[in-house]
Amino acid sequence: MIISASRRTDIPTHYSQWLINRIREGYVIVRNPMNPRQVSRISLSPDVVDGIVFWTKNPLPMMERLDELRDYMYIFQFTLNAYGRDVEPNVPHKSKVMIPVFQRLSDAIGPERVLWRYDPILLSDTYTMEHHVRCFEVMARRLEGYTKRCTISFLDSYRSMEKNARALGLQPLTQERQEALAQALAPIARHHGLEIVTCAEAGDFSRYGIGHGSCIDRALFEHLLGCPLAAGRDKGQRPACGCMESIDIGAYNTCGNGCLYCYANHSQSAVRANLAAHDPASPLLCSTLASNDVIAERRIYSIRMKRG
Repeated sequence: MIISASRRTDIPTHYSQWLINRIREGYVIVRNPMNPRQVSRISLSPDVVDGIVFWTKNPLPMMERLDELRDYMYIFQFTLNAYGRDVEPNVPHKSKVMIPVFQRLSDAIGPERVLWRYDPILLSDTYTMEHHVRCFEVMARRLEGYTKRCTISFLDSYRSMEKNARALGLQPLTQERQEALAQALAPIARHHGLEIVTCAEAGDFSRYGIGHGSCIDRALFEHLLGCPLAAGRDKGQRPACGCMESIDIGAYNTCGNGCLYCYANHSQSAVRANLAAHDPASPLLCSTLASNDVIAERRIYSIRMKRG
């Protein structure tokens, strides 16, 4: 099975010690987002975990712990984009801090396993189309040789971010603007040796050499593991998502990055409460087991297939 860590929160940035503790103990407990009283006990044994996908804007807290992941195949989906602290208030400076961290991580585990995410793309008076093209070129040049792929997506509207959207002064991302950005970014990526793909976008940008991507990519893991995988598409994601099935071990309303476009944080007061409740020794991310919790052992198995 593939573990997603996590679409719901930035585990490497805020919960790296908790993750290492979970790996040492060999299991994690995750609440069902739709039914919080229902919790699953999930094995993290290397015998059944075929890979881990880390989603992060800042893996620095985990950089000194990579040796403790030696029994696992893992990749990083590393988000690095054009926004400042007005949009991503708790993410360190991109040029001075995060690009060098990206380069260090790539040197440590290889460019195939550190995937650049330039997403979500939003437009405002500050973050214009010209700004995106200019920043993308600078980043692509500095990341050349440190990654093989760049994933882009355009901002989707969620009810939870309506207030922030007004504060940002967001401009509509029309199909014409998406086309123009795709047409501008694609040759920059190719010039710097990068495959460029979209994430969960219904639009077809193949005319610019941009394909539909899979963030939890079956073909990539098959290549890294050296064997085929018996995995289907993740039916729990958006219709245009191409990811293979996985188990997410994160929780909503727990990410401390504070990004104003975030879909996973619905309430800043809930985020503050969850961060305060976090115990690195707990099997749950930001809570403890209650007497009325119903714990179920989730059946986990390896999806590796023998060749031939």
